[in-house]
Amino acid sequence: QVQLVESGGGLVQAGGSLRLSCAASGSIFSINHMGWYRQAPGKQRELVAAITSGGSTNYADSVKGRFTISRDNAKNTVYLQMNSLKPEDTAVYYCNAIEDSGSYGWEYDYWGQGTQVTVSS
Repeated sequence: QVQLVESGGGLVQAGGSLRLSCAASGSIFSINHMGWYRQAPGKQRELVAAITSGGSTNYADSVKGRFTISRDNAKNTVYLQMNSLKPEDTAVYYCNAIEDSGSYGWEYDYWGQGTQVTVSS
């Protein structure tokens, strides 16, 4: 089983920066995809950014140019650098990892506990 531990959330003024981190531990076959989702009150959870083990990335249109996702495969850790934060970025941010058995033919999603990011105007 994989456990995800997130850190780095907090309260910041508009225009400020935060860096989120998520470390995966436990019995891991392979983690190809890691990413960050967020959910604001009353809204659906949405993808913020994702990265593969090979370094390919994709971002939500709303964060392009402001957020950067990165990954340390040796540490099984993913980061989200958030710059130029806006009040609309306020949400609970969740780390996600997809464990893939490769030729064994299965995969499983894991989620972190969530970390609150609040951006004041």
